Amino acid sequence: MRRHRKHDPDFEREAVRLVIENGVGIREAARSPGMTYGVLKGWVQKRREH
Repeated sequence: MRRHRKHDPDFEREAVRLVIENGVGIREAARSPGMTYGVLKGWVQKRREH
């Protein structure tokens, strides 16, 4: 069974900022250790809805 990793709120904010403000692709931004495409995509979608 997989353990869910809890990311630091600052880490989440910075990753989303890279995608939304800097135009970095989600796949490229998700290459950092401990990050997956699906997690980052969810964060970006959540931010864009607000």
